[in-house]
Amino acid sequence: MSLVQKSPNDDVIVCLVEKSETPGGVKLVDTKSTHKSSPSDLVDLAKQIQKGNEFVKANTVNQLTVIAEQIRQLQKQARKVLEKSHQDTMLHQAACNMVKKPGTIYYLYQRPSGQNYLSIISPQEWGDSCSNRYLGGFRLEFDQSWTPMEKIQQRESEINLMEKIIQRYNTESAESGITLDILTGSSKEPMKEILAISDQCEET
Repeated sequence: MSLVQKSPNDDVIVCLVEKSETPGGVKLVDTKSTHKSSPSDLVDLAKQIQKGNEFVKANTVNQLTVIAEQIRQLQKQARKVLEKSHQDTMLHQAACNMVKKPGTIYYLYQRPSGQNYLSIISPQEWGDSCSNRYLGGFRLEFDQSWTPMEKIQQRESEINLMEKIIQRYNTESAESGITLDILTGSSKEPMKEILAISDQCEET
C-alpha cells in the first residue's frame, strides 16, 4: 500500500512508494533506514508536485482559452452565414417581372404597400420620378448568391487573388511534375513540392 504524507509547509499531498521488506525477493537488513525520509525530502517532493500541478493547470487554462476564442469566432461566422442566407432568400423572394441573370446588378425597392421588388433601373436613372423607397443594389452571382454593390469590389479582389493562387499552383505543379498519384497518396514520391508551393503562397 502506498504511503501518503502531507508536506510540512503546505497542503500538498506527497505519495511515497509503498514499503517492502523483500524488494526483488531480497530481504533487507534494516528496513527503517532504507525507507527513512527526512522532512526536507518531503518539502522538495511537495514543491515538485505543486510545480507540476501549476503547469498542468496553466496549460489547461491556455488550451481552454484558445478553444473558447475559436468558439466565439465560429459563432461570429455562423451569424454572418445566417444573415447572408436571410439576405439572399429575401432577394430571391422579392417580386420581379424578368428572369434574373447572374452578373447583373438589380436594385431593390419597396412600394408604399410594403412590397419589395427588383428592378434593373437604378435610383439615378429614376431621378425624382421614383416614389418608391430604395433599399440597395445587389449583384446576382453565378452561385445564386447576392453581393451588395458596396462589396462587389472586395469580392472581385478576393476572387482574383484565389484565381492567381490556383493558376500559380497549377503552373508550378506542372513544372515540378506533380501528378494525380502524388495528390491521392498512391505515389511514393514525397510531398515537398506541394508544401513548398503552399509556403510560397503564404509568403505572398
